[in-house]
Amino acid sequence: MKTNMEDIDKLIKDTLTKEEAKFYDDLDEQNLWQMVTGIFSGKNSWIIIMMSIVQFVFFGLFIYCAIQFFKVDATNDLIRWGFFGSLSLMGSSMLKFYTWMQIDKKALIREMKRLELQVSSLSGKISE
Repeated sequence: MKTNMEDIDKLIKDTLTKEEAKFYDDLDEQNLWQMVTGIFSGKNSWIIIMMSIVQFVFFGLFIYCAIQFFKVDATNDLIRWGFFGSLSLMGSSMLKFYTWMQIDKKALIREMKRLELQVSSLSGKISE
């Protein structure tokens, strides 16, 4: 299977100009670190940066609530600190889910661009 994909990639690169081939190489698969750092670039990078800061604050609040939870003895205080700790952990998780959805969205867009480039290069090859 790998040789078939390499053959297809070679065929596509042969039909592309040098600029298009460089663009095609930039659309190659990314590792996890490249995907995570990739969401901090682009038009909406400021939103991701702000959400990361808020997520860090929520997690810090969770740590504080967990410490307070284990310090108190009264049941009402246990319920209060447990509720606020759970609430802050849920907020942090929601922001983390949004971040992972943005990573997935960027990966899908990158694959769609690869497909568009492949279709256009192969259609140019057929029309010749």
